[in-house]
Amino acid sequence: MTRKVFIAGVGMTAFSKPRNLIDYPELAVEAATKALLDAGINYDDIQQAFAGYVYGDSTCGQRALYALGMTSIPIINVNNNCSTGSSALWLARQAIEYGISDCVMALGFEKMAPGSLQTIFDDRDPPLSKTVGLLADMECLTGGPMAAEIFGSGGEEYCQKYGAKWEHCAKIASKSHKHSVNNPYAQFHNALEPEQVLKDKKVTKYLTRSMCCPTSDGAACAIVCSEEFVKKHKLENQAIEVVAMSMTTDSQRLFEDRSAIELAGSDMTRIAAKEAFAKAKITPDDVQVIELHDCFAANELMTYDALGLSPPGKAHEIVDRGDNTYGGKWVINASGGLLAKGHPLGATGLGMAFYLVNQLRGWAGPMQDPRCRPGELEEQGKTPYALMHNIGLGGSCVVGIFKRPDFYQQDKKPDGRDRVGYNHGCECKAVTIEDVDKVKSRRAFSKWAEANL
Repeated sequence: MTRKVFIAGVGMTAFSKPRNLIDYPELAVEAATKALLDAGINYDDIQQAFAGYVYGDSTCGQRALYALGMTSIPIINVNNNCSTGSSALWLARQAIEYGISDCVMALGFEKMAPGSLQTIFDDRDPPLSKTVGLLADMECLTGGPMAAEIFGSGGEEYCQKYGAKWEHCAKIASKSHKHSVNNPYAQFHNALEPEQVLKDKKVTKYLTRSMCCPTSDGAACAIVCSEEFVKKHKLENQAIEVVAMSMTTDSQRLFEDRSAIELAGSDMTRIAAKEAFAKAKITPDDVQVIELHDCFAANELMTYDALGLSPPGKAHEIVDRGDNTYGGKWVINASGGLLAKGHPLGATGLGMAFYLVNQLRGWAGPMQDPRCRPGELEEQGKTPYALMHNIGLGGSCVVGIFKRPDFYQQDKKPDGRDRVGYNHGCECKAVTIEDVDKVKSRRAFSKWAEANL
């Protein structure tokens, strides 16, 4: 018998341009400390941890979390390309859903090199060699960075096939950059008009710089737990239910369709979305807020179709109607998305969860979708839902659906804002030594592991 799953605490660092100013253990501890404070627990309550990162040696999760305690719990390191953070969350959810644990940490962090993504190992076949080879065989390569080539080619195929225009991608990028102005965690805070996006420096034949996400350093964390744990620790005033999560890998359409849209992973998204909506017993029409994987503006456009937000070939009509921003049908990437808030690969999916949890709590401040405030939709007999979508080429896709639970106790004090000391849902501050002391293990702590974080 399966159990309901909840996120009781979330924490995040600012996402920032890679400058080698802070190392991954510090980033990880900051995010984990905020999440533990938010949930009102300490590291002794964590029974398992899933640590996600893409760039780093083995067991970086242990190196980071030993600073909070050496409690001998299982720590599983996760690498699933750009969907690493959501993969860690998916694994944590399974541990709760199937009764293995009652309280699990999902942590994602990344310390990246500046510039576009590069292959690290040159003595073996890269995971995307078949994808790139087919793209070359289709004569789609234009000399740009490889990820940009894949998603840019998909966007061009979508435009040619369905009548969308690159102006639609410019409007998407502009929307995301305008949203990011309200997000203190975001890497960029520059409101761009579509014309500025189109005139920006070209990265590929089709994509300008403002249509591409930056590389970033950052970390995010979620405390995932059972309903019994939520009620035992009196967290009914902030726990958000993870109603459904689906993880998929590529179908044979990736190669057999000879389509740039498919090479960008669209079928993974279609399958994951269909499964998640079926598990949650809702449709896209029931959702209000969405954080989706807009590594490039073209991917956001293609993803509208793949998630079922629009009929096939009609994604650009969502843009034309303004149904992707405040006042429209959905608020998509209120955080600024990957395009503007940044993309530290291992942290991105958990960052999405951070924003959606705080939307459903009503703690998102200037990013808040008014419909998601506690009581707003409930007065109409409706339930607010949030959707996350995180994709990694190679490939993996995770789609998750969250809701505010029926037992939610609005404004009951204290809550995570009191324990963190401010509303971390819309304010970004560094943690202190005193904060770390509050959440570190009481029974198995090593000063040597903590030293020189």
